Amino acid sequence: MLRSIFGKGGDKKMSERQQILEMLASGKISVAEAEKLLSAIGEQASTQTAAERSATPDDERYADRLHLVPKHKPRFLRVLVSEGGSQKVDVKVPLQLIRAGVKLGSVIPKDAQTKIDESLHEKGIQFSLSDMKPETIEELIDSLCEFSVNVDDDGESVRVFCE
Repeated sequence: MLRSIFGKGGDKKMSERQQILEMLASGKISVAEAEKLLSAIGEQASTQTAAERSATPDDERYADRLHLVPKHKPRFLRVLVSEGGSQKVDVKVPLQLIRAGVKLGSVIPKDAQTKIDESLHEKGIQFSLSDMKPETIEELIDSLCEFSVNVDDDGESVRVFCE
């Protein structure tokens, strides 16, 4: 599937994931298409992981069942909202998209960043684009992976978690 999009040879210096994110950033594909492509890459990676795992000794292969090793690294931030038993919102945001957003934010001119920060502060949002660094985002994503919100009230339900 990816070969039909990127061609047979492709740019060997650039990973498929980077190509997908660049296509998304340039508007060549939609967010939904990028999500499907990133999922396809993830399935390939999970197959490789399973093959690698089968080649390891038995004690390591079963360690994840004993909760000694994390089962997998989450790839999506998921938001689910339901009301009266019916699903109203089901959003999956690729965590890689958040990482790419930080990288794209670094190309915003400083004066534009200042104006954006001032506008956010005027609206009561304490957030600064200039403070967003790749290391900070990795910490945020790691924290999100350990975080979940489950709210149930009068037949309405909101869940936010990583998967």
